[in-house]
Amino acid sequence: VQLQASGGGLVQAGGSLRLSCAASGRTFSTYAMYWFRQPPGKEREFVARITWSDGRTVYADSVKGRFTISRDSAKTTVYLQMNSLKPEDTADYYCAADSVVDTTTPLYWGQGTQVTVSS
Repeated sequence: VQLQASGGGLVQAGGSLRLSCAASGRTFSTYAMYWFRQPPGKEREFVARITWSDGRTVYADSVKGRFTISRDSAKTTVYLQMNSLKPEDTADYYCAADSVVDTTTPLYWGQGTQVTVSS
């Protein structure tokens, strides 16, 4: 399984970014796809997940209403649309995948993509 994350960058507070995670290497129809983030000097934290089969989503309280996770089955790509960004959203963002729908330690990880939100 390979997960390739992209789309990070520098943005001002209040701005938007869209992260992408291209998945390959197996059939993901029974998988859940995750976004985690690790702020500088802090522990990694859950951001959002989506179940590939039915599109059900779950969000961390800190991003609910601002971030949207979605999937494009044809492209086997998962997106994280981030709106109304805040400086505290600054972090390395990682996509992950697992056949377990509700796990804090997914089996497969992509490389991080850095998001910096300036005040």
